[in-house]
Amino acid sequence: MTQRRRRSLALLTSGVLALPLLAGCGAGEDEGGPAAAGPDIATTVREQVADGGVLRWAVDSLPETLNTFQADADATTNRIAGAVLPQLFTLDAKGRPVANPDFLEKAEVVEREPKQVVLYKLNQQAVWSDGREIGAADFVAQWRALNGKDSAYWTARNAGYDRIEKIERGKTDLEVKVTFVRPYADWRSLFSPLYPKQVMGTPEAFNEGARGALKVTAGPFGLGAIDKKTGTAALTRNPRWWGRPAKLDTLVLTAVPRSGRPAALAAGKVDLAEIDRSGADRIALAHRDAGRVDGTHGPGASVTPAQATLSWALAHGADEARAKEEQETRQKNADAVKKYAEEQSALRGFTVRKSLEPAYTQLAMNGASGPLSDERVRRAVARALDRKTLAEIVLKPLGLPAKPVGSHLALAGQQAYADNSDAIGGQDTQAAQALLADAGWRKGGKLNEPAGAKAGAESAEGAQDDSKTPAGAKPGPGDGTGDDGLYIVGDDDGRNGDLRSATADLGIRRARPGLPGAPAAGLRVLSEGPGRGLGADPADGLATFGRTDGPAQALAPASLAAQQEHVLLAQAEALAKAAPAPAAADDAKAPAEGEEAKEGDDAKEPAAASPAPVPAKQARTSGAMLAKDGKPLALRFVLPAGPGSEALRAVGERISQMLQKLGISTEIKKVADESFFKDHIASGQYDLALYSWPATAFPATDARPIFAKPEPAADGSLLVEQNYTRVGTDHIDQLFDQAAGELDEAQARELMRKADARIWAAAGSIPLYQRPELVAVKPGLANAGAFGLGAPRYQDIGWKKPPAAKDTKDGKKK
Repeated sequence: MTQRRRRSLALLTSGVLALPLLAGCGAGEDEGGPAAAGPDIATTVREQVADGGVLRWAVDSLPETLNTFQADADATTNRIAGAVLPQLFTLDAKGRPVANPDFLEKAEVVEREPKQVVLYKLNQQAVWSDGREIGAADFVAQWRALNGKDSAYWTARNAGYDRIEKIERGKTDLEVKVTFVRPYADWRSLFSPLYPKQVMGTPEAFNEGARGALKVTAGPFGLGAIDKKTGTAALTRNPRWWGRPAKLDTLVLTAVPRSGRPAALAAGKVDLAEIDRSGADRIALAHRDAGRVDGTHGPGASVTPAQATLSWALAHGADEARAKEEQETRQKNADAVKKYAEEQSALRGFTVRKSLEPAYTQLAMNGASGPLSDERVRRAVARALDRKTLAEIVLKPLGLPAKPVGSHLALAGQQAYADNSDAIGGQDTQAAQALLADAGWRKGGKLNEPAGAKAGAESAEGAQDDSKTPAGAKPGPGDGTGDDGLYIVGDDDGRNGDLRSATADLGIRRARPGLPGAPAAGLRVLSEGPGRGLGADPADGLATFGRTDGPAQALAPASLAAQQEHVLLAQAEALAKAAPAPAAADDAKAPAEGEEAKEGDDAKEPAAASPAPVPAKQARTSGAMLAKDGKPLALRFVLPAGPGSEALRAVGERISQMLQKLGISTEIKKVADESFFKDHIASGQYDLALYSWPATAFPATDARPIFAKPEPAADGSLLVEQNYTRVGTDHIDQLFDQAAGELDEAQARELMRKADARIWAAAGSIPLYQRPELVAVKPGLANAGAFGLGAPRYQDIGWKKPPAAKDTKDGKKK
């Protein structure tokens, strides 16, 4: 097993699991069909792009290493490598590989028998930044470092390099001849990026020499200063670049967390940033409202009139300490509103470019244990899903194509793509029910649990915590749009649970005896909801308040603290009268089940309590939910809880509803982003989960460890590689192996399509939709934005020339 296949993956905040950045393979332009969405980059011919300028581009973090072949390489590592190192093959707009003429004149298989031989003909102008020609010595050094034979090299992957037998110079210094010991279909994935022999030549140089610096480069840009204090990495135009020169003087990669990107854009810290749905919404609102803030969004938008009134009452109340605290809180809120308004005004200067990422979101099913270890149950879950509806939840509001992904191994537009979802079938409730029945799951089945216990996801003791939501719970306002709080059950009248005592919450004393409107003894003064917020102060002047059957509409300021207290308490008393009697009180008055209500004096005196019998195990039925062998069909559904995952959680809620119709209960558990992958997905502590895989143009190589059949380890555990569903078959592995060694490209793609159909049938994971790509940019930026399946062409990125200059000249001529 290769080191690459053993490595674990880091979880990105949005739930995407990372794969190495590689180029695509093959010919066959008509295969794969059109891409679901093309790039949105304001494509502009170079003649209309100004020379010079600086672009500040947001990245998640500065890289821990600049060596893409090390385990801690990340997306920023790959971005820097793409701009400063040789890329022999790059991806076009459909995610297909094309030879890069800046480095290659030609690359092709020149022999197949007795062994595969690939001949690279290099661009004669291609040189490293130190003046040395790029040549066979660099290829040899990279092969020896990555072929897995020398364990002193700390490599993260060696797929493909381990199949090379030798590398030698061709007829000239510009030719490199690579001979393979075994055929390798994905040979185009090799030597991109290509590092200089100074980096790859020794284990010491490989392990440490390229972690924080690249002294020798060969791209349109060179690597400048990396400043960890400012969180920036500067890429500067390469004076030795032989191709068409970079339009920009400097490209500054700036580390900005995704949640902080709208503010960074508004502050002028970055010009280009990938953003989430909430950031895109802010920019849309800024354009809609012409940069003005009317209180319907931003800080304070969720504050109710009652909360605003209580906040005002606190700030002007008799308790000086509490009043001071509240005034400070109100000032902070006012500052936040002002800052938000300033940011909205600045965000009008940005536009959002949209496409679909080279990644898809899937429903993963853990087949290692529990009900989902039965393939019939997994297939039933798959047949319960309306994948079109799930895709529309995420993509339709963004105006993006909402077609479900039909392959585990490629995306629409890539040559290996074919919709193989028919191997499992579309949404069909009856078929799903038949599969579950065949697996022994029945509605109304007996549950062998102690009396009083709850089944499945409801068995947690006490109230649920914020991270767990039972299926069928009524969603609260904002679900799927950024609200990560509790989902409220039975919230029919806008209130949630018992209302707290205002005298306790607000620190306001009980009204003094004799004060008009003072509450009777024992009265609880109720607030309308928890929390305080910013609101407009009531208008100046006094108002009179009578006793009403409902809450007062507003409170006006009075000159004396006592009057303020009186008004607040009078309002609270009215709220208390309007509120329904607590359920607990009704329960206390109701006779116990099986007993008759007593009359007269006997009803006043409760009977002597007798010891409750120890609950004995007794049979009860699962009702409309499914059960088998005394247990309900209940699944743990794990989702990330962090910002940027709102759409993922909305999809999870809808999936739970779809499964509930079948009689499958789910317990949604929202977990911190940092623990989602490590503590749940990789460790197998889940039944259902939503996360994303990036698409690869080399499925035979890169996708194999994702779908490889788990192998038992010596300690009894499973070696799952990257197959976190723990579902795989020997046949699928064989198809991957055959495809990796098949030099007939059409036949290799056919083998991959057969493997994909088998993966669908095994139902370990169900592709749902291609992820949206939203990028905020200044409108004058050309050839950059949402790249879709394609790779950036860094030397063409720049700022458009002002059209006014040309118009002015034309006007003078006239």
